[in-house]
Amino acid sequence: MKFELGIGPDSWGVWFADDPRQPPAEQFLAEAREAGYRTIEIGPYGYLPTDPAVLSTELRSIGLSVSGGFVFGDLHSPDSWDALRGEIDRTATLLAALQARYLVLIDAMYTDIFTGEMIAAADLDQRQWSDLARTSDQIGRYVADRYGLQVAFHPHAETPIETEEQIRRYLDLTDPEVVSMCLDTGHHAYCGGDVVQFMRDHHQRVSYLHIKSVDPSVMGEVRTKRLPFAMAVQQGAFIEPKYGVIDFVQFRDVLEEIGFSGVGIVEQDMYPAPFDKPKPIAVSTREYMTAIGYR
Repeated sequence: MKFELGIGPDSWGVWFADDPRQPPAEQFLAEAREAGYRTIEIGPYGYLPTDPAVLSTELRSIGLSVSGGFVFGDLHSPDSWDALRGEIDRTATLLAALQARYLVLIDAMYTDIFTGEMIAAADLDQRQWSDLARTSDQIGRYVADRYGLQVAFHPHAETPIETEEQIRRYLDLTDPEVVSMCLDTGHHAYCGGDVVQFMRDHHQRVSYLHIKSVDPSVMGEVRTKRLPFAMAVQQGAFIEPKYGVIDFVQFRDVLEEIGFSGVGIVEQDMYPAPFDKPKPIAVSTREYMTAIGYR
């Protein structure tokens, strides 16, 4: 396999473009490079500088490249294309200028990110499934033709596409020529999926990876108490890969079997995080992943 290990701002507790509980962008960039990474994601649009010339100069000066970025929003409503097009254009414009490859799509959460309160139905009806598939294909064709980017859909906890059954249905409904998948190993395990077997069965659609894991002891409490995602993160549900529930040696073996060639972005959801916490974890994770063959 040809594997490129990168890291994203999520590993620094970054969920929003601007939040005082998040480390500044300068800290993320410097510490990602000091931790030994060469590839990053841009995180939420606006966290890093949005002027392509400014950002590309800064990245070049410290030896970092960009693999992708994401758009997070309601993809299953009839007007989702019109509602999201502006965000898609600004994000894709920046990514293309930075010679990135992937635009990651994430559907809207059905819970409030802070309180866990239900704000939408957890399950889509037939019309919403149709709208989701149509919008995904439309975005995939648009960003490929206009920006030369690959759309990778990211199933995410507490969104309508989180379980393996829902993911399989999504893949069946979307065009493999324009919509691939970003397999987030941590979210897949969080939602009860088998990461190793899923990758073996569906690798033809997986173009991009987010690398993280979950703590089985914390997940027991999350499920017993039905904790919302944000609270689960604060309780430490996500953990370094070497300590988590996923067998990354078996996962590596599958990647080697299928001849995977691509990028895996290390993430560890921990918003909010003390500013001195992320870098040691980033170093430890890189050392572990490279030691077991992710290089």
